[in-house]
Amino acid sequence: MEIRPILSALMRSKVSMILIGLQVALTLAIVCNALFIIHERLQRMDRPSGMNEADTFIISSTGFGQGFDVKSSQQADLALLRSLPGVADATSAITVPMSQSGWSTGVSLKPNQTTDTASTALYLVDAHGLSAYGVQLVEGRDFKPEEVQFKTFNERVVPTSVIVTRALAQRLFPDGDALGKQVYYDNEGPASTIIGIVERLQTPWLDSDFIDNSTLAPVLFPYGNATRYVVRAEPGRRDEVIKVVEQKLQEANPSRILSKVRTLEQVRAEGYANDRAMAIILGAVIFALLAITALGIVGMASFWVAQRTRQIGTRRALGATRFDILRYFQLENFIITSIGLVVGGVLAYALSLWLMSAFQAPRLPWHYVPVGFLCLWTLGQLAVLGPALRASRVPPAVATRSV
Repeated sequence: MEIRPILSALMRSKVSMILIGLQVALTLAIVCNALFIIHERLQRMDRPSGMNEADTFIISSTGFGQGFDVKSSQQADLALLRSLPGVADATSAITVPMSQSGWSTGVSLKPNQTTDTASTALYLVDAHGLSAYGVQLVEGRDFKPEEVQFKTFNERVVPTSVIVTRALAQRLFPDGDALGKQVYYDNEGPASTIIGIVERLQTPWLDSDFIDNSTLAPVLFPYGNATRYVVRAEPGRRDEVIKVVEQKLQEANPSRILSKVRTLEQVRAEGYANDRAMAIILGAVIFALLAITALGIVGMASFWVAQRTRQIGTRRALGATRFDILRYFQLENFIITSIGLVVGGVLAYALSLWLMSAFQAPRLPWHYVPVGFLCLWTLGQLAVLGPALRASRVPPAVATRSV
């Protein structure tokens, strides 16, 4: 075996071996954790909101004219929106998933409970809310028009009936059968009855620890003179409908300002912009580290080939084949890479523990390091292949030169 002469040769080039080994170790540690973070971010960005995002958009109206009546304006706007061609449904909304703004509250199982049983986002909608948001009702029923209340900014909002997400229902009633149960959104009461359960409706706050806990309540609640509308267009007609909605709303009431329309796809893109940027930056870091490591291996192997040209020629003169020379350098690189990977595996888990303690990051799954081993072994073998092939082409006659 060639391992003993390889180790002997490496001991004579300790500095180069240590530097490349450390480079491989650091690359493994950083790449494994960076890939895991990228995976987490991509999973986070892919979380379903529960809405029909492709066909839905939001638009806000703020009245400024003298005698502007927000209640009648809201009712007229909703009637107009629902009558427009291409509009599947519309509702007013305080809260929108992934928008990073909205209402939240605590929910309890008993009145005057000292601590809330769960936290929830609060969606105030009318009887068209489920349809406009495009959420899926899996149990119970939708709101009836007569259940919808109109509240002003100074009035308490305590709905008598609510629809909750499946996640919130399971949080409140782990044994199931949340339908028909009473819960409390205000310690002073009255109780709210769960009349329906939807599959999913994400909260607006992407970093919340109750991301899928949402409540829909039958309440129309303009924020001062401002009202936000959620409009769901018929499939494939969203962009066409947006232009019509802006024009018709402005014509219907010039005593207001309409905000720029935002599609739910834009809301998602803006909400997850930081996650996307982090994934791109970490991807660039991974590429740079792998490239630098590969160049380091190429440089080290090229230097050693140049230093050992006469030795290689001598081995060829003594009967070594080109494959023997190629295998020697490939095995030498494998040994150096393996030593670095062992150290890098320890560093990878240590870095993961530090990220857990410092940033509450999840633990690095065990399989990332073995996969990293395979990738860096492959990278090392590919990087050394060029210098090794040049070494294998050294002719035996080189051994007799300069003697």
